[in-house]
Amino acid sequence: MWSRERWRLLLRLVVAAAAAVIRGLASAPAEAAPLEIGFYRGTCPRAEETVLEEMKLILMEDKTLAPSLLRMHYHDCFVQGCDGSIMLKSRKKKAERDALPNRSMRGYDAIERIKARLETLCPRTVSCADIIALAARDAVFLSHGPRYDVETGRRDGNVSVAEYAENDLAPPDSNIVDVKTFFSVKSLNSKDIAVLFGSYFLSLQPTLMACFLSSPPHILVAFPSRCHSIGTSHCAPIQKRLYNFTGNMDQDPSLDPAYAAKLKKLCPPPRPGDDDGSEGKTTKVPMDPGSGFTFDLSYYRHVLATGGLFQSDGSLLNDPVTRGYVEKVANASSPDEYYHDFAEAMVKMGRTDVLYGDQGEIRPTCGVFVD
Repeated sequence: MWSRERWRLLLRLVVAAAAAVIRGLASAPAEAAPLEIGFYRGTCPRAEETVLEEMKLILMEDKTLAPSLLRMHYHDCFVQGCDGSIMLKSRKKKAERDALPNRSMRGYDAIERIKARLETLCPRTVSCADIIALAARDAVFLSHGPRYDVETGRRDGNVSVAEYAENDLAPPDSNIVDVKTFFSVKSLNSKDIAVLFGSYFLSLQPTLMACFLSSPPHILVAFPSRCHSIGTSHCAPIQKRLYNFTGNMDQDPSLDPAYAAKLKKLCPPPRPGDDDGSEGKTTKVPMDPGSGFTFDLSYYRHVLATGGLFQSDGSLLNDPVTRGYVEKVANASSPDEYYHDFAEAMVKMGRTDVLYGDQGEIRPTCGVFVD
């Protein structure tokens, strides 16, 4: 018998899929969007160079913005497509940035800063959606991760609805079936899940900034997964997995028993009356015990050996494709193949439901009000 939470998640998946189909039919022709590398070479030749220059300054001032800006690109693309709508504001607090998954989002000011610089060079030319995509790429590169070409030519949407974000972003306790549904709506397959999955759930773990502050510079980022394996998390996201996985006061059977025992020493059961998990929001646990800040693809090895810290990590082992990828990367001697896969998946995600041509707009400021 399915739980009430399971039925609610199924309803959210149906709503998300239906909404995506309706929005796609309403806004985009059947042919592929004509994004291209170097879209601004004729209209704003220094656009990408300018974004990189500003990103260097931004991260010199605050390195912790790097994962936040990557997170912003994911959340923009997963909700209504890569259209910059995450930057829009609502006086009634009903825009995407007001949705629960985005309430801890950082980096809006950084995007506005880059936009303002570009407006002085090429007014009303470079879209906020493209700035977000380029800033995410440069955040990875400036953190000594892979550099990849970004297709540009997106235009900006002028609709931003908090409910869309609530429906389109997978919750952190999703199982692999649910995650595959969320990703397939965006035309992303099982391999893409395995590659992007860690960084997608990084978006719900703002404590992982250490991956940009303490790792050796020449090997810092097999970005998404390594960020999931460096740093700490609060106990609250894993208490259900440890103590009440199915509602019967049980433990997630996919979690390695020895590892679970160690976690339970750090994270006791929630106390009666602690319905909001406030106590579990203060205690912290290491996300990848034993690896410190040395990059060695240990996230995949840790997931393979223990089931990972989060339910979302362990769910990668419940699908033959994602499990196969975890096993391959866990046994790899070099991150090079992962870097290639990451770049490929990022470009693919960046094509999601984009606006182009006469669709959307190019506005002088990214964070305008929609009401």
